[in-house]
Amino acid sequence: MRAALEPLKNAERAAAMSAYMRNQFEYLGVATPEHRAAVAPLIKAFSPAGAGELRSAAESLWKMREREYQYAAIGLLVRHQKLLSLDDLPWLLDLVRKRSWWDTVDSLVRTIGAIVQRAGKKGERAMDRAVKHENLWVRRIAMLHQLGLRGECDTERLFRYAELLATEKEFFIRKAIGWALRDYAWHDWRAVEKFLTTSSVEFSGLTLREARKNFAALGRKMEEPAPRTLPGRR
Repeated sequence: MRAALEPLKNAERAAAMSAYMRNQFEYLGVATPEHRAAVAPLIKAFSPAGAGELRSAAESLWKMREREYQYAAIGLLVRHQKLLSLDDLPWLLDLVRKRSWWDTVDSLVRTIGAIVQRAGKKGERAMDRAVKHENLWVRRIAMLHQLGLRGECDTERLFRYAELLATEKEFFIRKAIGWALRDYAWHDWRAVEKFLTTSSVEFSGLTLREARKNFAALGRKMEEPAPRTLPGRR
């Protein structure tokens, strides 16, 4: 990974990228398309014998100074997430708490969500604990772990987590609640609107704006008449 990325360093871009992330991390300054092109063959060629080897590789990248290496680690985990089980969840949540910011945390949602989904009831109970965790990024993971499930989403759990976290002042939690609700709204926006208007909990303006962002478009789409089919046409 180092041999692939080091030649692509760009000091000017690195300074801008670091500033965008509030100067919390150092960067090589590799643009996203270049990063993907450089690391994709390595990720594809990597063939870990099991979860332990995958964790070891990801940890090694996570410890490296520049942020692009954490992105490479996430790429490895996404591609090989089927090697991971619920036994690996504590390790993943520990990774969430290291060098944490929205970019890495949100990128780990996909891998964690897939593990929880495969684990069934045990996975759900793990998220029930995570949503009450002292670390805000772990709570954000719990709020977002059902992204993309649409019709398979556990709405009782989604709405319960939203109410549980609604009183928090933290921007990244309020944003996550709205994002999770907005994602499910693509499947059933009326259910989300009913929840928001009947809940006994008061949601922040940020959460409400995020959750309702696509309501108007979704409402119009449902009200549009179905296209007429001419005889002999399908």
